[in-house]
Amino acid sequence: MRLGAAGLSLALTVFAVTLVGCGAGAPYGGSPLLRAAAPHRATASPITHVVLLIQENRSFDDLFATFPGADGATRGKERVRQSGTWVDRWVTLAQHSLVMSTDIGHCRYAYLTASDGGKMDGFNLEPKGICPRNSTTGGPTIGTLAYQYVDPAQIKPYWTMAQQYALADRTFQTQGSGSFTAHQDLIRGNTAIETGASLVDTPNGMPWGCDAHSVVVTDLLTTALKFEEDKGPYPCTSKFPSSGSAYKTLADLLDAKGVDWKYYSPCFVASPHCNNDCTTCAGALLNAFDVIWAVRNGSQWGTNVSMPQSNVLRDVAKGALPAVSWVIPSDNDSDHPGTAVDRGPEWVASVVNAIGKSKYWDSTAIVVVWDDWGGLYDHVKPAFLDRKGGLGFRVPMIVISPYVPQGEIAHTQYEFGSILKYIEQNWGLGSLETTDQRSTSIVNIFDYHQAPRAFTPIPSKHSARYFLEEPPSWGGDPE
Repeated sequence: MRLGAAGLSLALTVFAVTLVGCGAGAPYGGSPLLRAAAPHRATASPITHVVLLIQENRSFDDLFATFPGADGATRGKERVRQSGTWVDRWVTLAQHSLVMSTDIGHCRYAYLTASDGGKMDGFNLEPKGICPRNSTTGGPTIGTLAYQYVDPAQIKPYWTMAQQYALADRTFQTQGSGSFTAHQDLIRGNTAIETGASLVDTPNGMPWGCDAHSVVVTDLLTTALKFEEDKGPYPCTSKFPSSGSAYKTLADLLDAKGVDWKYYSPCFVASPHCNNDCTTCAGALLNAFDVIWAVRNGSQWGTNVSMPQSNVLRDVAKGALPAVSWVIPSDNDSDHPGTAVDRGPEWVASVVNAIGKSKYWDSTAIVVVWDDWGGLYDHVKPAFLDRKGGLGFRVPMIVISPYVPQGEIAHTQYEFGSILKYIEQNWGLGSLETTDQRSTSIVNIFDYHQAPRAFTPIPSKHSARYFLEEPPSWGGDPE
């Protein structure tokens, strides 16, 4: 069931100036943030398919520091000890390879350290490697490695997509934390599980969901912004307050309206004994629906949750692409720092090219977004600090569609709820009543009045066939 043109017109034209949202504070002590959605360019949507490609752990400056017209930076501040006191000094961002041998801590502690109350000068003090469980203890710090940007020649597919379509340079994570909560935010808009607390950081064991070992628990962040390590429930909604009945996802809204969806994920191999050795758990870390008991233990697991991730290419080829898709990459195709290879740009290009050359092109919006900043420097301070630990840092977002003007740079403030809101409005789904309520929809990137633009293939070293035949890789780093 889809919303008719008249209903969609009404849904898309009702935008109001709002405060940042319930419980939102001022931007790092400044005046409360007010914003209104920019007027969209049309009323009736030609979009019947939305594909959300979720990559890993890159800040905006790391991928697009030198992109023409975008708000990037090639230098930043680091906080150092000098003569017994803390001072700031400028650091030039080094041009770097896409492949990084070292991961950088990107938990809530790292977020608070790097942002330093909005000064954006503490990235050098983030943990080297993953955040320790006791994140406030001392340990090796990353230093100037966080201050870098990727050689544009190595991410040419991303730059080509941004040049041909739209690049948003004010997209923020929902929460200042890592991948576990980010992937929940991308299916539901926040991680609130009860009055006064939200999930934060990663569970204390893997995989991160209903397949975890029975002793695994989560961390909480109270509305007073108090971090409570290991005080949260087992990472499965059946163990949440009220058995997770209030923990709704976009899939619930889609199901209620009869709109088909799929979540394409790497192969899921989980073991209750993989708490310390998860090399057998490929695909089990970043599958957001493993947290949702009714999906994990119902008929939608293995159907709506489709594995492996390359099934999206198969579905496009056989004319079976659902209305709404989430696509999670294999580790070697994810852009995650600390992997030996990174074919992320080619993976994304393969999906975009498959859709662009198919019957779906004229009816599709593709959104490419990175789930968190990965500890890498970004110069723009988060727009505000709310009671659920957000906003987080800027991440890149590229919007690809025949109804997106070429070379658009979107300076509107977005967050992950902006993507959810667009989907909600496009199909008249109602609201999750999370961060989708306060967010500005990405609809203002589109121009539905323009004739659909012909697709121009994205140059890439690897074709769809390469990824259809690619062996699985380990499902990621525990952040």
